[in-house]
Amino acid sequence: MLIDSHCHLDRIDLKPYNDDFSLFMAEVKNQHIEHLLCIAIDLEAYPAMLDLVSPYKEISVSVGVHPNEHDGKDPSAEELIALGSNGKVIAIGETGLDYFRSEGDLSWQHQRFRNHISAAKALKKPLIIHTREAKHDTLRILREEHADEVGGVIHCFTEDWEFAKQALDLNFYISFSGIVTFNSAKEIQEVAKKVPSDRFLIETDSPYLSPVPFRGRPNYPTYVRYVAEKIAGLKEISVDAVAELSTANFYSLFKPSLG
Repeated sequence: MLIDSHCHLDRIDLKPYNDDFSLFMAEVKNQHIEHLLCIAIDLEAYPAMLDLVSPYKEISVSVGVHPNEHDGKDPSAEELIALGSNGKVIAIGETGLDYFRSEGDLSWQHQRFRNHISAAKALKKPLIIHTREAKHDTLRILREEHADEVGGVIHCFTEDWEFAKQALDLNFYISFSGIVTFNSAKEIQEVAKKVPSDRFLIETDSPYLSPVPFRGRPNYPTYVRYVAEKIAGLKEISVDAVAELSTANFYSLFKPSLG
């Protein structure tokens, strides 16, 4: 059984499933995917996202506001704590820093990041970290805010081994997306080889970042197997071993309600 540790189920294209989410979930079960973590990126879409997935015990959610979100509500730590107290919520985020799409004075982004860390610590729930072209400040703020107390995951990992080592030291897991299947992703592939077997996760980030052979097309959680197959080849272990390890790691980091 596989787990997709990071997807955006309220944003996937359901046309192949007659716009019926239940048909999509039936295919998820057919593909032996045991659990899905549906990630929030803003608060405006969050209530509808929660309504969509609430009937399914095999879906958990996070709550948070992506570092690139400009137009919606910027939550306080107290607001995140209130929303994150829902039992369906097993993580805070995605949060972090992104200097690729945002420019100028980014102190607001830093404060948003700190608010999320504060909420995670209050709730004792792990963090989902997004970082792009901001690795030094990401690590600095994680250290300053003592994020290691709750840990979490660096999702859709795109950095080097030096960054990975420091993240691991801060009690974070490393999650690999479809990017690891790209021929150009040599550095990420090297990290995948080196990350300890008890500290990695796999994800799709669907509907974004489809793995080979679907690159350039809409992504689905059912494609997480292609990430697992690539990791298996890199680590020179079986796909079943990757599934078993990444699933155990998911349950070690997160505590989803399965009832």
